[in-house]
Amino acid sequence: MSLADAVAHLDPGHWERANRLLIRKALAEFAHERLITPEREGDGWAVHGDDGLTRYRFTATRRALDHWQVDADSVTRHRDGAALPLDALEFFLEFKDTLGLSETILPVYLEEISSTLASTCYKLTKPRVTSAELARGGFQDIETGMTEGHPCFVANNGRLGFGVHDYLSYAPETASPVRLVWLAAHRSRAAFTAGAGIEYGSFLRQELGEETVERFHGVLRAQGLDPADYLLIPVHPWQWWNKLAVTFAAEVARKHLVCLGEGEDAYLAQQSVRTFFNTSHPEKHYVKTALSVLNMGFMRGLSAAYMEATPAINDWLARLIDADPVLKSTGLSILRERAAVGYRHLEYERATDRYSPYRKMLAALWRESPVPSLEEGEQLATMASLLHVDHEGHGFAAALIERSGLAPTEWLRHYLRAYYTPLLHSFYAYDLAFMPHGENTILVLRDGVVRRAIYKDIAEEIVVMDPDAALPPEVARIRAEVPEDMKLLSVFTDVFDCFFRFLAAQLAAEGVVTEEAFWRTVAEVTRAYQEANPHLADRFRRYDVFAPEFALSCLNRLQLRDNRQMVDLADPSGALQLVGTLRNPIAGL
Repeated sequence: MSLADAVAHLDPGHWERANRLLIRKALAEFAHERLITPEREGDGWAVHGDDGLTRYRFTATRRALDHWQVDADSVTRHRDGAALPLDALEFFLEFKDTLGLSETILPVYLEEISSTLASTCYKLTKPRVTSAELARGGFQDIETGMTEGHPCFVANNGRLGFGVHDYLSYAPETASPVRLVWLAAHRSRAAFTAGAGIEYGSFLRQELGEETVERFHGVLRAQGLDPADYLLIPVHPWQWWNKLAVTFAAEVARKHLVCLGEGEDAYLAQQSVRTFFNTSHPEKHYVKTALSVLNMGFMRGLSAAYMEATPAINDWLARLIDADPVLKSTGLSILRERAAVGYRHLEYERATDRYSPYRKMLAALWRESPVPSLEEGEQLATMASLLHVDHEGHGFAAALIERSGLAPTEWLRHYLRAYYTPLLHSFYAYDLAFMPHGENTILVLRDGVVRRAIYKDIAEEIVVMDPDAALPPEVARIRAEVPEDMKLLSVFTDVFDCFFRFLAAQLAAEGVVTEEAFWRTVAEVTRAYQEANPHLADRFRRYDVFAPEFALSCLNRLQLRDNRQMVDLADPSGALQLVGTLRNPIAGL
């Protein structure tokens, strides 16, 4: 690829469209989070920048949960009566005081915005696939066909650290095959942990193949090293070239780490960027790697200390689901993180606290693939796809509904029973909350109908909010103290506001199902669950999902305040930015 070809997607037409789409999203989500207050102006709305002179005008439909459905093509920018072109970087400079962007955060945030715009430009160059075509596509066609990223975050494709060659090689939307780099890590500084029934040697041979394992062992023997003294660790190629080969130079020089080369299997990066799906052998495990790239409020590393308990947490949750008749009846399953390996750089550990990115540079885990669990005629799709809209304005969810032949509300019931009912039961029966966003959930479909849901990203994302819950010692780290009045935000914010808000709006915009009918269906599925579980009636009263309103928890405010570490993982509720309340769309239904 030539130097010019690497940036061929950055042409004026694509750039103008990317800026328009991002400013549309900024206006919508910042209005939702009450960072800006649009005022009526004729048949549209207007908002003024910090100087009082710069004005953005647009038309929008206001929907439930204070959702602003802004028409991208209607957005205009004016100053002193003169029309100006839309420019996202200028937008954030014009609103920096309104948005609370500090001098420290502002340039980094602008870099994330620039990266997000560049990724949108690339997506605009891809072959145009309609939602109807995608609805019949394969699992990875759908995964790599997503265009929006997180629906709430405006700067959602930052990936700071990736150069353009890295972007083209490793971003999920480029669908570029990747071969992982493998390192041998000396056992004095590395640890392998696994779920019940898994042994290191046989597991690695299953994943890598006998021939590759022997090739790697041969590299060690050629250097006079004993393979028995080492553990094998899969590494993101970016991490090897840009971090480990330099930042861990002492470990390499002392043969604590030995680069063995690339594995044989081809992988595809998933929406989470640092997790890979094995396309050579889809039945094999996903591999989640450490990636010291800043993306959406966090450095995307992996903690060696966290990895030690990961398989045990997954086994505990799998047993809980298997033993619960309500969860079993919904078809819920999880993709267990079956094995993990981590490397501890002792000097960096002495120099940092346990949350430091320096402690998260070298670790990996193996997560089950959903492919072996499929029955004849079943199809997989990331739940993020339900919010996908194609170039013609048609949504993926609407395409599935059309393919199913079901009435839209009946289709919704199938989806809600599979995805939403298990979340309700986990909360009410066990004080257990997931992080159930679109990228963390896989839907199993048959003829366009959702049959069951699969949750993933377990060990780093679940939390038990009961401080007195009896948990095995190796699982205790998932316990967190959450104030009583904030517990139900795990449903109100993560499900209602951060996912259903967008799905309901898109289906309404396409005329598939009205907002009222959407939320009435949510209420009906909720009541059906409660009526089927009368033994939890006290919990239903204590945490009332039909309450008239709930606190508005703002995600962009977190990122605008600190885009390097949005949340303290040890105190997830302590960092929340709560601004007023939202009217509960299922209250009174």
